Amino acid sequence: MGTGVAQFSDIGKRAKDLLTKDYNFDYKITLSRLRSTGMGLTATGLKMDQIFLGDISTQYKTRNTIVDVKVDTYSNVSTKVTILNLLPSATTAFSFKIPDHKSGKMDVLYVHHHGVLNSSIGLNPTPLLEFSAAIGTKELSLGGEVGFDTASASFTKYNAGIGFNKPDFSAGLILTDKGQTLKASYIHHVNPLNGIAVAAEMTHRFSTYENSFMIGSSHAVDPYTLVKTRFTHNGKVAVLCQREWRPKSFLTLSAEYDSKALNSSSKLGLALALKP
Repeated sequence: MGTGVAQFSDIGKRAKDLLTKDYNFDYKITLSRLRSTGMGLTATGLKMDQIFLGDISTQYKTRNTIVDVKVDTYSNVSTKVTILNLLPSATTAFSFKIPDHKSGKMDVLYVHHHGVLNSSIGLNPTPLLEFSAAIGTKELSLGGEVGFDTASASFTKYNAGIGFNKPDFSAGLILTDKGQTLKASYIHHVNPLNGIAVAAEMTHRFSTYENSFMIGSSHAVDPYTLVKTRFTHNGKVAVLCQREWRPKSFLTLSAEYDSKALNSSSKLGLALALKP
C-alpha cells in the first residue's frame, strides 16, 4: 500500500487481482529486455484457437519523461508520452493511435496526501470526458467516477465506491453500471509468511435481481511457486500454477473446468514470460 489515498480504480483491486490476474486459457509468450540506458523492449505473442496475435512495444525513460510505443499485428501504432511533475504533484500523459486520428487524449493524475484526481480528455472536436476522484487516507477511501460523451451529450458512466485497506485484509463496495450493479469484494491474507490468502467478490444486479459470486485462494508453495484456485457461481473451477524458474521469468499453467458443460473439454492455457 502507498502512503496516501488510493485511486478510485484501486478500490477492490487486491481481491480482483487474486481472482483474475495471470489466469490465461490460451497460449502466450512475452519477452522483455531492459537496458541500463533506459530503453526497454517487449515482444508478445498470443495464440487464440487458430488466431495468432502479437505486438512489439518499446519504452524509453529519461529523468522526467517516459515514451511508450507499441505496434500490433494489424499495423496499429500506439504512442504514449508521460511527463512527470509537469505540474506540482501531477503526472500528465498524451496518447494517440495511428491510423485513428480521433484517438488522441490527455490524462492528468493529481496526487495529494488525502486525495487523488484523475482526468482524461479526448483531443478531438467531440471529446469523451472522464473524471475520477478519491478522498480519505491510506486505510479508508471514498470515491467516484463519471464519463460524459460530448458527441451525444450523454453520460457513459457514473460509479461510486468505498474501500477499506489494512496490511492483512482489504474490502471494497462499488456501485457501478450507472447504479444498476452493486459489487462487494474482500481479501484476507491468512498467513503472509507462506502467502496464503483468500478472496471473494459478490455482484447483485438490481434490474434483473441476479446474484453472482467468485471465490478464490492463493498459496506460495515455496519462494518460487504460486498456486491459485477459483470457483464461480456458475460451476466453473479454475486452477493456476506459476513458477519463477529464473529471476523475473515465469512459467504459468492455467486450467478451467465447467461442471455444467459435461460435453465440453476443460480449458488449458500456458504463458511464458522471459526477462533475460
